[in-house]
Amino acid sequence: MVQELPKPWLNPMAYKKVRLEEARVEAELARKFLEQGLTRNAASKVFQACKALVLALAVDKMGELEKMYSGVVKIRGGRRVKRSEWVIAIMPTNHLKEVAMMISDKVNYMASIAILLHQYQYNGPDREVVLSPYR
Repeated sequence: MVQELPKPWLNPMAYKKVRLEEARVEAELARKFLEQGLTRNAASKVFQACKALVLALAVDKMGELEKMYSGVVKIRGGRRVKRSEWVIAIMPTNHLKEVAMMISDKVNYMASIAILLHQYQYNGPDREVVLSPYR
């Protein structure tokens, strides 16, 4: 049975705990896929693990995030939440680097590699380097 993800605006520490576990599980799946030669699947799982880790670490930077992402977002059911909390809950890929840079240089570096792996996941290797920069 799938457990519902805690909302960061209701219980930030429970949310962080679940995201850390998600990062661990996704990284383990990536390792298993890589052992089986499933490189694109492994790349996807590494990206998901990184994203989950950034989400977990972002919980501790809520005050800084509120400065970066001010305002409110209307979510399902007409409820309004702080934009910063919405970013932590959803983490659009185009926000990942910006949030990672705010956390630390190491997390930023990890996110940079994860984004390259995300690109590899979609395009895969290409010997002629036409559709993908990865041979």
